[in-house]
Amino acid sequence: MAKIMTLGEILVEIMATEPGQSFRAPGRLVGPFPSGAPAIFIDQVARLGQAASIISSVGDDDFGWLNIERLRQDGVDTGAVMVLKDAVTGSAFVTYNATGERHFVFNITNSASAQLSASHVSERLLKDCTHFHVMGSSLFSPGIREAIGKAVEIVKHQGGSVSFDPNIRKEILRTPEIRETLASILKHTDIFLPSGPELTLLVKSSAEQAAIEELLALGIQEIVVKRGRQGCEYYDARQRLVMPALAVDEIDPTGAGDCFDATYVTCRKRHMPVEQSLRYACASGALAVTRMGPMEGTGSFTELDALLAQCASSGEAGRA
Repeated sequence: MAKIMTLGEILVEIMATEPGQSFRAPGRLVGPFPSGAPAIFIDQVARLGQAASIISSVGDDDFGWLNIERLRQDGVDTGAVMVLKDAVTGSAFVTYNATGERHFVFNITNSASAQLSASHVSERLLKDCTHFHVMGSSLFSPGIREAIGKAVEIVKHQGGSVSFDPNIRKEILRTPEIRETLASILKHTDIFLPSGPELTLLVKSSAEQAAIEELLALGIQEIVVKRGRQGCEYYDARQRLVMPALAVDEIDPTGAGDCFDATYVTCRKRHMPVEQSLRYACASGALAVTRMGPMEGTGSFTELDALLAQCASSGEAGRA
């Protein structure tokens, strides 16, 4: 069985309970929930019964152990998660406006995850890894950027594949070191998983079709553009496919893209056809938004099949 691995931040998420709530005044909160884009991704991989592991670090505190216990419970190998006595686990406090847009207050740059470095990555640690996933959100520290770059090179050298979700703000690209790291990762990427405008973020072309051609020319094998309520689009050197979204009642959108990524990658590593992989990925993203908490919506193939069957019988497939 293919072993999928990732590297990056682990944190907890604490959310406001009412739309329009502000952190400039007291209010009701819910949480903590296990979180961090790489952690959500790898948890979803494990929920699908795939061998899964994450390289990360947490503080020796309740937030850290909450994450470790949840990942282990769902089948993730946490042997490469360091528990640091003198550091604290990262956190994110989240508010929502009336339209559902999220605003975050992060403590990541000073967290345990920020202490990850290239010294924590080795051929021994990655010897069983057949696929490595990169989240752009994890590139916030020089140490992690070096660690991810080293991991990508090791996995590619031993014949493995790489997927990449840019998941990064335009402002961060102003840092030359980050742009250089992103360009390097892109050259090693087999599966590219941008969301909407991210399709043109790392290439010269501003038009989507030209950007797709530019990305494929780099050697990327598969491009899946996530478009939220509009579903997704798939491109390779031969074809374009469109997969509609599923109609569900959205409760919390956090983690939907990570679940989508994990499910698509897992399906493809199991040699499922592209169309079937896209269908499962859309179902995974849809299931994720129906639960409060970023990791609470991860699901098994059985749960995804049930959601697909439910939407098909009610005629809801293809609606947002």
